Amino acid sequence: MNDLLFHELALTLLPGVGPQLTRQLMSYGGSAKSVLMMPPGKLRRIPGVGEVTVKNLTGPEREKAFRKAEADLKKAEKEGVEILFYTSKRFPSRLKLISDAPVILYYQGTADLNAPKIVALVGTRQATDYGREQTERIITGLLPHQPLVVSGLAYGIDIIAHRAALQEGLETVGVMATGLDIIYPAAHRKTAEKMREQGGLLTEFPFGTPPDRYNFPARNRIIAGLSDGTVVVEAAIKGGALITAELALSYDRDVLAVPGNLGSAVSAGCNALIRDNKAALYAEPRDLEQLLNWDAALHQSGKFKPAPSYSADDFTADEFSLITVLNTAPGRELHMDELAWKAQVAIYAVASLLLTLEFRGVVRALPGKKFGLV
Repeated sequence: MNDLLFHELALTLLPGVGPQLTRQLMSYGGSAKSVLMMPPGKLRRIPGVGEVTVKNLTGPEREKAFRKAEADLKKAEKEGVEILFYTSKRFPSRLKLISDAPVILYYQGTADLNAPKIVALVGTRQATDYGREQTERIITGLLPHQPLVVSGLAYGIDIIAHRAALQEGLETVGVMATGLDIIYPAAHRKTAEKMREQGGLLTEFPFGTPPDRYNFPARNRIIAGLSDGTVVVEAAIKGGALITAELALSYDRDVLAVPGNLGSAVSAGCNALIRDNKAALYAEPRDLEQLLNWDAALHQSGKFKPAPSYSADDFTADEFSLITVLNTAPGRELHMDELAWKAQVAIYAVASLLLTLEFRGVVRALPGKKFGLV
């Protein structure tokens, strides 16, 4: 059993220890094992740690978390589930850039969660024929770029997007509001099985977690944070799709919306996003290409030229964070200070890291303390 992952998983399974507190504890303890073995007196000196947390970290709840972590690791190994702690190099680098990112992910699939291009498609559960047609048209328009398509496995636009991606040979990942062992809704089980082999299923919730209404907004932040941009196809004036769009905007990610009839309730949200200048209008693939700067990867002949693909295994965690941020930046270049901030790498370390990457032929120095991918 992986001792490091065992303690990381156990830490996330403790009651009252959410993502923010987990990061706080890790910053003081250095490792999950050190945190879980820390004496009460030392724990009390950590800001944000009260008596209830101390009790949970040192008492019966800790032993319960150990037993659950051991069982979940065995289950994950048996079922081919990858468990990713936020310090892992394989943890999605785009998610590391958002302030309320999860600290643990359960993943089962074949897709690269750090793919060069990732786009989310979301919308109403009450999809119309127009919504289905537009979703399928968007997927077809994405084909030259071969992006990873992300959605929430829900009724309506979500499942239409997943099925259209599968039909067209694109990898697609469903972000779930349950544990990986509970497919919700159950009617989408066959599609989910196909996605495991042509994309994947992803959640921050441990095995056995049932669908709870509080889990869905949390799920939506992962959809928004995992993607370069979010396309809203049909959405009412209130609902999960609008929450995902607002989250994407708060993460400084691009949002596009497909306009609909003014009298259509399921298009009211999309039309409002466009009216309020929160979303760009999506009418054709070129709209998305220009907004996400994907057109820069196309030959003049119109044929796709793949963007350079980098593997996390070939770099340190900080190096790969810098590469991921540059790979998703406009023009694939950024000022060094902005790069350090977005990659969450200490500014004093960035210059040395960039020099190393420059020697390796991965980045190039530009005027004005800017750096870009080669």
